[in-house]
Amino acid sequence: MTPKSLKQDALHYHEEPTPGKIATHVTKPTATQYDLSLAYTPGVAEPVRRIAANPDSAYRYTAKGNLVAVITDGSAVLGLGNVGALASKPVMEGKAVLFKTFAGIDVYDIEVCTQDPDEFVNTVANIACGFGGINLEDISAPRCFEIERRLSEKLDIPVFHDDQHGTAIIVAAGLLNALEIQGKTLEQAHITCAGAGAAGIASMNLLVALGADLDNITMVDSSGVIQSERTDLNIYKRAFARETEKRTLDDAMEAADVFIGVSGPDIVSTKMLASMADHPIVFALSNPDPEILPELAFKTRQDLIMATGRSDFPNQVNNVLGFPYIFRGALDARASHINIDMHIAAVHALKDLAKEPVPQKVLDAYGLESLEFGKDYIIPKPFDPRLIDTVPAAVKAAAIASDEIHKN
Repeated sequence: MTPKSLKQDALHYHEEPTPGKIATHVTKPTATQYDLSLAYTPGVAEPVRRIAANPDSAYRYTAKGNLVAVITDGSAVLGLGNVGALASKPVMEGKAVLFKTFAGIDVYDIEVCTQDPDEFVNTVANIACGFGGINLEDISAPRCFEIERRLSEKLDIPVFHDDQHGTAIIVAAGLLNALEIQGKTLEQAHITCAGAGAAGIASMNLLVALGADLDNITMVDSSGVIQSERTDLNIYKRAFARETEKRTLDDAMEAADVFIGVSGPDIVSTKMLASMADHPIVFALSNPDPEILPELAFKTRQDLIMATGRSDFPNQVNNVLGFPYIFRGALDARASHINIDMHIAAVHALKDLAKEPVPQKVLDAYGLESLEFGKDYIIPKPFDPRLIDTVPAAVKAAAIASDEIHKN
């Protein structure tokens, strides 16, 4: 398949036979006049009265409990940047496809034509009552941190920015397994992260919550190492500012046990890779072109474990392993928020699942004869049918244990 043919196939896929990728469908019978009198007037008045008297009844009489809004302002779409709300719609529809396919969750995609945080927050807050959860998508940093925080404080339904936490959860699950294989621990690992936007900041925050030593984390942005002498740092980057003589990515890679890249293509040289500690771990997650290609990395050294964001290499860090199942668990628990305990539960569920025997269905889906826990398999495959039974149950249990559920 050539890049040109892929582009043409993608355009045809989105246009034919019906434009777009999603549609609504009716869940109740509509074959008779009486059916319609129940679906709409006069019958519909009765659930209206029940919900007016007790808003919690919306979960009994409407689709609210299985409905998520995927909402964006179009400011950070894929690797395309700030393309605007309307141009982001194919991505939001794609997210809806993944929610429905993998977790049976219904979605309305909503593209908000403002990039003012106050206007965006107010818009989402004013429409949120009809949804069971809010998935924020493709919103640029650092505004995304403020937007998620404010909405989480305002609303009593789960708010989840997948570009932050979805990525962080999959990274953490894969990294814990990779560290185990390499004979290292998270508590002692020296971690370099290239990219200090939504995914980078959230990933490091989650790793710290899991036990990583903040003093062992070196973050690098487009201006170099995030260190204490810099005066251009926002509050989210400042939390990772270290007193260090390191100033460049080259410096930060030396003796590092782990490299996590959520930045851009081809920024890691073979020299940098060679300078890492023995048995290193490299997560080169820039898409579609990673920070260093696996074939080049393995030519440089054979003792590494590598993951990318691509499906054509082993160990794909793919957010579809997370967000559908995290929301499934949160919705099933009637959670009011998705908290750190639920994030950690998802991490461990994914981590542990990778150690279990792989079903034949997964092998068939990927054209493999065998697959087992090891350097080329540190995280489950997206088409693993066990995910829907494993991750939501863990997230739901964590929600209940942390008292993050509606009591009505």
